[in-house]
Amino acid sequence: MLRAPGLLAALLGLGLGLILTVTPRGAGAADCGGLGPAERLAFAPAARARWLAPRVRAPGPLDTLYGTVRRFLSVVQLNPFPAGGAVRGGLLGVCCDHRPLPPGGAHRWALLLRLPLPPALWGPGEDGAQDDGLRARQPHGLAAADHARDAVRDARLRREARAEAPGAHAHPASPFLLPHPRRIGVVSAFVTNQRVHEQMGPSAEAVPETLLSLRGLVSDVPQELQAVAQQFSLPQEQVLEELDGVGRSIGNMIHTQLKSTVYGVLASVLSLGQALQVSVNHLRALNATSVELQEGQQTLAPAVQGHREHLLALLQEPSCQGCAEALNRAHALELGADFSQVPSVADVLHRLKGVPEANFSSMVQEENSTFNSLPLLAALQTADVVRELKKVVAQQPRELRTLADAFPGWEGASRWSQALEEVEQSSRPYLKDVQRYERYRWIVGCVLCSVVLLVVVCNLLGLNLGIWGLSAREDPSHSEAKGEAGARFLMVSVGFSFLFAAPLILFVFATFLVGGNMQTLVCRSWESGELYEFADTPGNMPSSMNLSQLLGLKKNLSILLAYQQCKQGAALWTVLQLNDSYDLEKHLDISQYTAKLQEELQKLNVDVKNLDLLSPAARRDLKALQNSGLESIHYPAFLVEIQKPVVNTSVEKLAQELEGLSQTQGNAVLGQQLQKEAQGLRNLHQEKLLPQQSLVAKLNLSVQALASSAPHLQPETSGVLDRVAYLKGELPTWATRILRNESECFLTREMGYFYQYVTWVREEVTQRIATCQPLSGALDNGRVILCDMVADPWNAFWFCLGWCTFFLIPSIIFAVKTSKYFRPIRKRLSSTSSEETQLFHIPRVTSLKL
Repeated sequence: MLRAPGLLAALLGLGLGLILTVTPRGAGAADCGGLGPAERLAFAPAARARWLAPRVRAPGPLDTLYGTVRRFLSVVQLNPFPAGGAVRGGLLGVCCDHRPLPPGGAHRWALLLRLPLPPALWGPGEDGAQDDGLRARQPHGLAAADHARDAVRDARLRREARAEAPGAHAHPASPFLLPHPRRIGVVSAFVTNQRVHEQMGPSAEAVPETLLSLRGLVSDVPQELQAVAQQFSLPQEQVLEELDGVGRSIGNMIHTQLKSTVYGVLASVLSLGQALQVSVNHLRALNATSVELQEGQQTLAPAVQGHREHLLALLQEPSCQGCAEALNRAHALELGADFSQVPSVADVLHRLKGVPEANFSSMVQEENSTFNSLPLLAALQTADVVRELKKVVAQQPRELRTLADAFPGWEGASRWSQALEEVEQSSRPYLKDVQRYERYRWIVGCVLCSVVLLVVVCNLLGLNLGIWGLSAREDPSHSEAKGEAGARFLMVSVGFSFLFAAPLILFVFATFLVGGNMQTLVCRSWESGELYEFADTPGNMPSSMNLSQLLGLKKNLSILLAYQQCKQGAALWTVLQLNDSYDLEKHLDISQYTAKLQEELQKLNVDVKNLDLLSPAARRDLKALQNSGLESIHYPAFLVEIQKPVVNTSVEKLAQELEGLSQTQGNAVLGQQLQKEAQGLRNLHQEKLLPQQSLVAKLNLSVQALASSAPHLQPETSGVLDRVAYLKGELPTWATRILRNESECFLTREMGYFYQYVTWVREEVTQRIATCQPLSGALDNGRVILCDMVADPWNAFWFCLGWCTFFLIPSIIFAVKTSKYFRPIRKRLSSTSSEETQLFHIPRVTSLKL
């Protein structure tokens, strides 16, 4: 308990020491964390949907075929794209430059393909000459000779069949009769024919869409710019909404940044007020206790002196037995502490008369309440300025109002739109015709592909059945129907080949002429940019298609340059060379608008002079404590007397010893006197000594508390008064600094909304409204549609169909010759007999040797 006041003083000193630095946290720092960044505004798109998505052909298994066809066309078309004048020549002229194929028949094909002729095609003068000579030497008209000749011939044919059967699959015609190359070609022809048919419809439908996008490229710009300017209301509404709470927001920020300092000072004032109250109470207790001790000492001293003298007389009598020790105690029976020697505190008490006058707890609570109402106070004080700020925000910048009005409204826009509308309307019938003719082409292509497929199937069946029939002739019971069927299938394929060869050749040539010229003269030059250079060359294009004249431009517009600029994302007025008449950045300059807004924000002010921190009565109390001299009291003098006993000997032990002596004395009168003296000492201890000791303990408590706290109260009081005075003077400065910082943060946040609008306008105008991307996108998409999606499968179709047609002539030749090997033997004998009467007969491979 004696250490409690000291501990309180130490804690008080520590609490005051922690707030020696009273500069508020962040009072001078440009911290905008309280407001946060501007919210993201959602602007409605002002541009119409004319942005063309790039068209790309998806990679597929036919890409290799497309590349092969392009390389083939690059070989046959070696002439470069014409630099000027009309396009002449083309693939037809190039094809006609080649040397004609040598005339021919089977010998020509064998020469070209480096193939050996089958024995059936050998001419006179070869092994057949021996057979002719043999027949010439035979006697005519003899039945025996004829019969023998027929028998030998039958045997020879049977030997032939046995020789041919095992090696029939090695016939020279087998590679051409095997339908694998044509099967691959006819499957690819079917696929590419269907691909052309599938791509033609969407490609035709994309033309009006592209023209519609190009129509609004110029004509819709002023209306869309007006729609963009109208959306300035979005940041305006957001700023007006946040202006409603700017006063409270600033007040909250001032409160947040100053509360640690203000709360700390008020806490130190409250602690010092409590210490003042405790110190005054201890000082008053010290003074009252000192007076009581002095008064008690005046009544205690005679009583102790009387008991001492009487005891000395009794214990020094000769008849007193064993009284030496008691006699020594009786000699020490006298007062120890002399409280008349302690210093007086009456002057200090006089200086602290009426202290504390103020209720520090209520005062601090009231000051806290005043400080906590700062946000509401700021909102009330800034209401007039906020009202003026709203008027400024509600205005629209003058430059922005002319965003749409200043855009060049030249007549070229209407001519451009009208020309594209006429093209769109006139193209629709042609596009329908294209789709109708494409259906006809698709049907013809399907029919011809089916014919080629039928020829392939007949060849396959004929070859397989023929080989099966040859291998079965070793069996005497075999049926010759398989070989006959194989020969018939081969001849059927020959008939279909003869029947449809001319339509196939004409169809392949027609599609080749259209698709090949499209690829070499249009697509290749379009991809390399030569087509744009051709269009830019004067005299190559009619005047009605001159963009500079159509748009009424003062300077010539290069299609190639315009395409390149649009590809790089240039604005429309840059491509059209209108920079001198329209400057977007000039209309997006809102610096004057923001400067006026900043000027009005500088008028914001918050007055915090109503925050006193210390009432006049509390200030008088602390001044009285500061001037009281409480720390100058000589507390060690009190402690010296307090440490002394009230009486130098123990009165209780002396009374007990006297009672013991009274029982051992032989003199009854002496014993009774000792007994009486012991009782008197007990009464002295209870009535006078114990109250005096209690007052000494009370005095010790007050002295200890004042001795530990008084030395610190003076500097702490001075420090609190100085800090309160400093904070009282600096609070308006700090509040103004925070106000300016928050005003700048608020301005930055609100300008963020306007900068969002400016950024959105710049992007919307340059990339969507006044962008010429639809022009480059339309040209790129047109090339993809015409070349990648139509021309490539178109050329691949005639290439595959031409591949199949190329193999028809060899197939006809070898199918005719091979079918003879698959016929039954007897039919072959009759055929051989008829050869003798033929004008141009071809003798058999082997000769009969008799």
